[in-house]
Amino acid sequence: MTDAHIGVIGTGSIGSMALWQTALRDSSVLGFEAKTPAHPRSAVGGDSRLFRMTYRGTDPYYPILERSRQLWGELEEQSGRSVLGRCGGLSIGHRDGDYIPALLDSINACGAEHRVLSRDEMADRYPQHDLDADEVAVFDPHAGYLKTDTAVLSALECAGDRGATILTDTEITSVTEVDDHVRITAGDRVWTVDRVIVTGGAWAGSLLPSALADSVYPTRILLTWFEARDAADFAPEVFPIFIRIARGTSMYGAPSLDGTTVKASLDGRATRTEDPDRLLRVPKAAEMEEVRHAAASYFPGLIPYVVRADTYPDLYTTDSAPLLGFAPGSERIVLATGFSGAGFKMASGYGAIAADLALTGNPRSAPAFTDPARFV
Repeated sequence: MTDAHIGVIGTGSIGSMALWQTALRDSSVLGFEAKTPAHPRSAVGGDSRLFRMTYRGTDPYYPILERSRQLWGELEEQSGRSVLGRCGGLSIGHRDGDYIPALLDSINACGAEHRVLSRDEMADRYPQHDLDADEVAVFDPHAGYLKTDTAVLSALECAGDRGATILTDTEITSVTEVDDHVRITAGDRVWTVDRVIVTGGAWAGSLLPSALADSVYPTRILLTWFEARDAADFAPEVFPIFIRIARGTSMYGAPSLDGTTVKASLDGRATRTEDPDRLLRVPKAAEMEEVRHAAASYFPGLIPYVVRADTYPDLYTTDSAPLLGFAPGSERIVLATGFSGAGFKMASGYGAIAADLALTGNPRSAPAFTDPARFV
């Protein structure tokens, strides 16, 4: 006799969605959270994450993006709360550079809806961006920003409404498959479940099989915000999310959600860290200089001084693809972690896949490229 059919370790970006999707089909589910849901030191922090259907190398991800887009809408319907701000999105770069041609190749391969905007069209529609003569933009009409805290808390509330139980301030120390069940331990407390989904983000490393130890590492991600000279120019109604790779740097961001500041952060700057509980929260001088220079170069309408900055942890894999599937050699332990800084946009889809795995026991529920066994 187990304590629940399914256990979910970690109730953050992926775990909350896995709990919600599991509870829709089976109310016998336990969620374990080391701290509290959506706590500010988790990968959920930072107010928002980008959602988009168009990006480089999207072929294996596009079906998950489609499912995620549908599920974000379902979460909004079930919770009665706005989760996805549908403001559209811009991918900007040099017409013949490394970014835009590769992006368009990916878009053409998967058939994502889009429109290419010339520099003149950008100047007319989105004058906030200062583009070079050879730059263009790809507009994604289905892109937008996800409200991270709202998304996680809404999913957990919906899961609770379906009978799920969430245990907070419960740090799991071991997960062990024993005969026909899984034993979950937190100090001197023990629970048993039929199957378990291990999420946990940057803290999941200690719960993974030793065979995967060299394939993952925790990272520190820096997010920064700038004040707008005129906040109306950066409101969601007129300023889509953006990713820009040009002038020797790269930056991504979202419109102003507080009516004052604009998120504009350096892209691809995650750095390894030894302990996700002890991240350097203050930006380094070199980081500040680079992000200020990029913001000043890209956006004349932003005051080029960082008014808010913070760092958040995540778990990366050595090939940047997720660990989403059964742990090597196991039929009861599902891994859903290592999303390498790109998990939140597809968190609802990833959560649904993890739930499918745990509820059906069918490894084909997950795409082959995410199979944790690839590292063994």
